[in-house]
Amino acid sequence: MRVGLFVTCLIDLMRPRIGFAALRLLEAAGCEVVVPATQTCCGQPGYNAGARGAAQALARKVLDEFDAFEYVVVPSGSCAGMIRTHYPELLADQPAELARVQRLASRTYELTDFLLNVVKLEKVPGAYNGTVTYHDSCSGLRELDIKAQPRALLAKVAGLKLKEMNEAETCCGFGGTFALKFGEISAHIAERKCGNISASGADAVVLGDLGCMLNIEGRLRRRGDMSTKVLHVAEVLAGVEERPHINANTRG
Repeated sequence: MRVGLFVTCLIDLMRPRIGFAALRLLEAAGCEVVVPATQTCCGQPGYNAGARGAAQALARKVLDEFDAFEYVVVPSGSCAGMIRTHYPELLADQPAELARVQRLASRTYELTDFLLNVVKLEKVPGAYNGTVTYHDSCSGLRELDIKAQPRALLAKVAGLKLKEMNEAETCCGFGGTFALKFGEISAHIAERKCGNISASGADAVVLGDLGCMLNIEGRLRRRGDMSTKVLHVAEVLAGVEERPHINANTRG
């Protein structure tokens, strides 16, 4: 099947190896993967800030770039949730585009959901010798019901042991622009999350959204924890913590 990989802004700019990990996993599942070179933002920051016109323009751009694919896969619950859950409402007053955007939304999946429930990946390339705990990011959990999928896939990673932390479903304090507008509240929430991570005794915390990763990692380091790894689930499943898997032929 031909899959369009929506990389996301943060992954592209801050940790591209997550994108390469997603690519490796999709290829392992037998997908033909294309990464449209013109893709940028899904429009979520503007949408959350009330800038509907800017968000609509970006939604139309994504629609034009990804309309032709059988599936669209996103290694981020928040961006996948934006396309799948909010695009139909965002363009509801555009009848010429509504049918197209509804089709796009129905074909868009968060990465672990796609791997487990669509292509039914039985074996993952990665291995991990240690214990991890999992943080459920808010958008993926509450908009897309991403909970069992990453855990089922992590169970396939050789050597990995999963130890659940307390309040795994509680917010990390990032919330996009929330962390900027309400910094003290965000820091308090992040502190509580990091305390639960440390109390789990895990070597690493694994999750599915880079925004949450950056927020948690920053707080862990500020509280003096320099050893706990903060990893995207795609990195662990693909085994690309150290170096990316690059296939130039997949750029489209």
